[in-house]
Amino acid sequence: VQLQAYGGGLVQAGDSMTLSCVVSGGTFSNHVAAWFRQVSGKEREFVAYVSSDGATKYYADSVKGRFTISRDNALITVYLQMNSLKPEDTAVYFCAADRHYSTRYSQSARYDYWGQGTQVTVSS
Repeated sequence: VQLQAYGGGLVQAGDSMTLSCVVSGGTFSNHVAAWFRQVSGKEREFVAYVSSDGATKYYADSVKGRFTISRDNALITVYLQMNSLKPEDTAVYFCAADRHYSTRYSQSARYDYWGQGTQVTVSS
C-alpha cells in the first residue's frame, strides 16, 4: 500500500486549505485512515481519523470544529479540510492507513502505512 499526500503550502491565519492523500496498492475501502502532524523536534501528533466506510470520525481537541476528515473510496482518496487555520497548525502533515480498526486510533504506532508528509505553514 502506498500513500501520496498533496496540498500543503503557505497560507495566512484564518485561511482554509485542503489536503489530499491518494492510497494505492491495496483495497482502500478495507482500510481505516488518519492524519497526523509533526513539528520538528516533537512527537507526531494525531489530528483526525476516519473509518473504512467513512461513517465514524474522530478529531483531536485542538482541531475539532475547524478540520474535517473525509474519504472517497471510489477515488481512493482521504481528505483533510482545514478551516480557520492558526499559526500553531504549522507542521508537516502525514496521512496514514491500516487494515484494522483499533481503539488506539490516535497512536501513530498502530498504523502500518504512511505517506511522505506535506508541509503546511500558517503565517500570523
